[in-house]
Amino acid sequence: MPHTPAPGTGREILVIGGGPAAHRLVQKLIQRGLGEDRVTVLAEEPWSPYDRVALETLFNDPYRDLSLGGPEFWEHPQVTLHTDMRASDLDVKKQVVHTRKGLDFPYHELVLATGSSAATLNIPGAHRVHVFRTVEDVRGIVEEVAELRRRLGRTPRGVVVGGGLLGLEAAAGLKDLGAEATILDVAEFLLCTQMDRDGGLAVNSLMREQGLDVRCQRFIAGVELDDEENVVGVIAKDGPGDDAAVERIPADMVVLGIGIKARSGLARRSGFHLGARGGVVVDEACKTSVAHVWAIGEVADILGQTWGLVGPANIMAEVVADRLFGGDARVTSFDTSTRLKFSGVDVASFGDVYARTPGCIEVNYTDPVAGIYQKIVVGEDQETLLGGVFVGNAEPYDALRPLQGRPLPAEPARYLSAAGGDAPETELPDDAILCSCNNVSFGTVREAVRDGSQSVPELKACTNAGTQCGSCVPMLQKTMEKTMLSLGLTVSKALCEHFEMSRQDLYAAVRASGIRTFPEALERFGRGRDGCLICKPVMASILSSQPRAYVLDEGRGSLQDTNDRNLGNMQKDGTYSVVPRIPGGEVTPEKLAVIASVAEDYGLYTKITGAQRIGLYGARLEELPEIWKRFVDAGFESGQAYGKALRNVKSCIGSAWCRFGVQDSVAMGIKLENRYRGLRSPHKFKIGSSGCARDCAEAQGKDIGVMATPDGWTLYLGGNGGANPAHGRVIAQDIDEDALVSYIDRYLMYYIRTADKLQRTARWLEDLDEEYGDAMAHLKSVLIDDSLGICEDLDQDMQRQVEGYEDEWAATLKSPERLRRFRPFVNEPQARDDSSRQYVLERDQIRPATREEIEAAEAGDGPVLISGARIPVGGTV
Repeated sequence: MPHTPAPGTGREILVIGGGPAAHRLVQKLIQRGLGEDRVTVLAEEPWSPYDRVALETLFNDPYRDLSLGGPEFWEHPQVTLHTDMRASDLDVKKQVVHTRKGLDFPYHELVLATGSSAATLNIPGAHRVHVFRTVEDVRGIVEEVAELRRRLGRTPRGVVVGGGLLGLEAAAGLKDLGAEATILDVAEFLLCTQMDRDGGLAVNSLMREQGLDVRCQRFIAGVELDDEENVVGVIAKDGPGDDAAVERIPADMVVLGIGIKARSGLARRSGFHLGARGGVVVDEACKTSVAHVWAIGEVADILGQTWGLVGPANIMAEVVADRLFGGDARVTSFDTSTRLKFSGVDVASFGDVYARTPGCIEVNYTDPVAGIYQKIVVGEDQETLLGGVFVGNAEPYDALRPLQGRPLPAEPARYLSAAGGDAPETELPDDAILCSCNNVSFGTVREAVRDGSQSVPELKACTNAGTQCGSCVPMLQKTMEKTMLSLGLTVSKALCEHFEMSRQDLYAAVRASGIRTFPEALERFGRGRDGCLICKPVMASILSSQPRAYVLDEGRGSLQDTNDRNLGNMQKDGTYSVVPRIPGGEVTPEKLAVIASVAEDYGLYTKITGAQRIGLYGARLEELPEIWKRFVDAGFESGQAYGKALRNVKSCIGSAWCRFGVQDSVAMGIKLENRYRGLRSPHKFKIGSSGCARDCAEAQGKDIGVMATPDGWTLYLGGNGGANPAHGRVIAQDIDEDALVSYIDRYLMYYIRTADKLQRTARWLEDLDEEYGDAMAHLKSVLIDDSLGICEDLDQDMQRQVEGYEDEWAATLKSPERLRRFRPFVNEPQARDDSSRQYVLERDQIRPATREEIEAAEAGDGPVLISGARIPVGGTV
């Protein structure tokens, strides 16, 4: 056996495999200083190690460079990378590796980083399926979809087998390519490894909302081919037995995403100890059963199993790098937290998702139909965080995941944001992990900021945080900014790492260029290809604030939150509110009757809201279009109760009825609400219209307040309620109606142009105070005296908004494509059982029966009614 030199004295360190684990190992070895050691990497693929986590981005750009480290990384004088070099045999006695090209590579230390291959199935037609594992796999899928579209002259139909992370990413890729996608999975719900049952059922619903056909508890029995070996269908069964029901699903292509299997053939032939699932068994130091051989990444069986996540692979690589230089690092556990990368879908989990810890407590909020589920698992002490599952709204994930194993700073329920939780701002400890992929702590990031790395790209470069899956980038930026403020430094106003511009500058750029989509904005004004959790919601707001920009068109729907996507506010129990606009609170008896009828027919809770409207609560997602149609037909429109937009104009009864009123505050309220309805802005805003100084409409506490005087109107700006209430400030007194409307027009457009992301008007004025010394003096100068020469421009902007207004409910009802997101599926296992509901068959369409139709049918002279559960509303018979 060859002599093994001491660390740093001329060893040959040979790495078999060219994936992320191999890259991380070489990176850490270089950082330690190789001394006289030499590192050789044998990569089977024809390119340098690349980021498999970002593989799905190739669906939109098949030739995008995913290389890790850049070409200069492999120019180190003591590092040699051989691409297209497959190891064929391993002689552990002579310590030499043979390759298919006939080259031999001796070693002193060998690291197996051969990774895994895509799992396959032994079924008829299997030779015509695609897998999703490598660059070539993705390019093959892209080419196949394009060829099918050319050959068939229609949208290709793809079937993805497997409902785990790989399967969902493959389905998302097909959808991005313009193909139809059906997901088959043997489990009852998708992501069964990362989700508990309720979370998985919510994922099912959320994926259907994205236009995917989800069929769970289905086993693929074969791929049907025509005489020319073209895929024409998939044979699926509802169970593994011979007596299972069989169905044929039309398909033009099939993609397998059923998991991975360790590539351990080299080790198997050389007599290594293998685990039950084929991985190379290693100890906590990543040593194999053979001397001087280590294994890392997906080929390694460590802590009793193989691991298909990048975080564990990176940790194993770092442990081996440490051990090769005489350290004592070891693997004790892995962070298996997961965040799904799927446009418009927010899914994340960490820790004990199945609540298997003895004595643990689950605190949850669920609505499977709407695709919202949040669960926090705590220990029996009711405060130690053990895990969490988030579907449809993963807002708490970033703050909670680093606290796993630690006491929560507040009651668990306060972290359920979808249920209205108000968790406190928490300073996470230095030893908590910010980036689980690269095992980077908050303390490491803070220290890097103190050492001068004060932008997200700089922090990524020096700490590796956020360089792989990217889900921690919002927390990375937030931690950087808080650390900079603590040092007395000025924080950049750049929106995020993708946009150097502030929200204000980005709004101006989008407005000037006429850009309508997020990818266009990213290409024109930003960098990167995918955006992040910071810039996507901001761009959703900016794009939706442009005239004639339906909030869900041109890809904007995938950027929006749940409420905006579904044009209704989600309630605590997961149902939705329907709040028609009632300008000024003025409503006719006929319209009141329609509201009462709808509430009774759908069993909705009704309430007079604080905004002088009637809210209806408890509607299911699929019922929303039916309810909207009845309201639209009666002359109602959306009250925008779900949007970052005008919520309402509250008014008192004014001079028309009140003996103290000096102006018609109701008419003014109606005028203002009809003028600014649907106007998207950085945050919601409210208006109050009071008929006298008694201020019964609480105008002084609203974002915009108008108060009648004997000589006209007083205009207040910047009042807010909420956690930090603010009193409105006077900008003008005793002005006439035309001046009042003109000043409000300009104020709103100036606010939309210059406020920061998610900034209420009160906080915006506080920023103006800090910047100009006196916010109101600045606004008077700009909006009344026209010191910047922009008043005409602001006036024209508002006029375009007013003229371009379209009710979002009515716009949705006009478009079958827009209505698809609200249509349920017959086989949806979590749909509410409505066997008592009555339906009418009308022109081959099913719709709920009205109260009058039910009464007429019972009297014997009405329509024929249908009763039953899970009927697909709007579906054909």
